[in-house]
Amino acid sequence: MSDFLLPDIGEGIVECEVVEWRVAEGDQIEEDQPIVEVMTDKALVEITAPEAGVVTKLYVAQGQIAKVHAPLYAYQVDGASNNMSEAEPETAQSVSSDKPKTPEPSTTSGAPAAGHLYDKVPASPAVRRLVREHSLQLTEIAGSGKDGRVLKEDVLAHLDQASPGAASSNNNVVSSQTVKNPTETQAPRVEPLRGVRAVMAKRMVEAASTIPHFHYGEEIDVTALLALRERLKPLAEAQGERLTLMPFFMKAMALAVAEEPIVNAQLNAAGDELHYYHQCNIGMAVDSKSGLMVPNVKNVERLTLLEVAREVGRLTTSAREGRVDQADLKGGTISISNIGALGGTYAAPIINAPEAAIVAIGKTQWLPRFDEQGAVQRRAIMTITWAGDHRFIDGGTIARFCNAWKAFLEAPETMLLHLA
Repeated sequence: MSDFLLPDIGEGIVECEVVEWRVAEGDQIEEDQPIVEVMTDKALVEITAPEAGVVTKLYVAQGQIAKVHAPLYAYQVDGASNNMSEAEPETAQSVSSDKPKTPEPSTTSGAPAAGHLYDKVPASPAVRRLVREHSLQLTEIAGSGKDGRVLKEDVLAHLDQASPGAASSNNNVVSSQTVKNPTETQAPRVEPLRGVRAVMAKRMVEAASTIPHFHYGEEIDVTALLALRERLKPLAEAQGERLTLMPFFMKAMALAVAEEPIVNAQLNAAGDELHYYHQCNIGMAVDSKSGLMVPNVKNVERLTLLEVAREVGRLTTSAREGRVDQADLKGGTISISNIGALGGTYAAPIINAPEAAIVAIGKTQWLPRFDEQGAVQRRAIMTITWAGDHRFIDGGTIARFCNAWKAFLEAPETMLLHLA
């Protein structure tokens, strides 16, 4: 018999939430088989079996917190079962006859046993948590999503369908549950702040309270950029890539960093040294189901536009699934928040410390603008807002940097002059 201890996942993480067990007690497992998914402060991590055997006990229930270096589950190594059955048959029998079997108490009241058929019904961790809170089982709920995925709306509809049974059978009598005191208030639903959302809360407070933010807004005419993207889209699709505006934003930013390298620098913890980075690792904020994640594309200055597009697609998919590798979350030097993809014209972003700057991109609007001859034209205008670390970046620096970035985006063909 062996206990599997939760390994040190790195980044100073000391605990994590058990999101989903892939096995149940008594299951046969193979080496490298996925056993459990846990949510750290940064991402969803899949833990595999170190060797073949049989799972004998799950120490931590789904939705509960597991500690690093503490037992996560117990298993019996293949080849050891026969020896155990020959050595301890009487003991097992005496326990069975002397004491009636009682179910082992769960760590979560009303929650289904760990290893239930959760893994056979597709659903997000948030939906699974909602199901546990109402003492339901996913197999009881009809999923309306793709491949039978259970959505939050499905769970709420299931609860609504179950509630009428408590009403009185007499149609002339109004149920006391349907008539409520107007002054009566319902207690809020409590959800622990864990995982990515917990670390986001901590880091946003630290960044906002320790870094003096300097904000700078601008408008960028992206009419020519949109036209260029439309011409290049079929070529990118032929290569199996989806070409969005983000790769253009990143390439132009890497070129602008070459003109104002201090924007790509970072202040050390003591506040007495500036570290200038030669590589431009550009982070992009992704609104994932686990919370805000900022994976970064490494060495944008050395990648082609198509290579940047490939990395943007890979990181976006991984972040939305909550499965970003730790390496993709580390080493960022500057960030982009494309809030305009969801809506909104302006935003005041908070710096992703220890980086020195972040830009929030608003939605693009078709607006009237005067040309050089005074005639009105229809132009695609994108609003952007920079936030800079005012400890070592001043208004002039961020303005010059933004002007260089803007020039590349408004005349995207000029980026060809800087290709290696």
